[in-house]
Amino acid sequence: MAERTVTIASASGLHARPAGIFAQAAAEQPATVTIEKAGGNAVQASSMLMLMTLGAGHGDEVTLRAEGEGAEESVAALATLLEKDLDAEE
Repeated sequence: MAERTVTIASASGLHARPAGIFAQAAAEQPATVTIEKAGGNAVQASSMLMLMTLGAGHGDEVTLRAEGEGAEESVAALATLLEKDLDAEE
């Protein structure tokens, strides 16, 4: 199992535009990835609706987890994305 804890860099957290960008990237990964905020439930990273239920804001820490083939690569790619300000992406 691959796992990584990341701090959300986007100014609006995982809401609206950043959630859409992240969910689309998660759906394109070879492994199924979950994301959770400390003390919360893990949700599918590829579901924009589920991402928004996390209530993850700027500066919050979230944990990404994946199992199976491509797990390490999937977690690394999505962690890198969360470390960027997706609100500023064009």
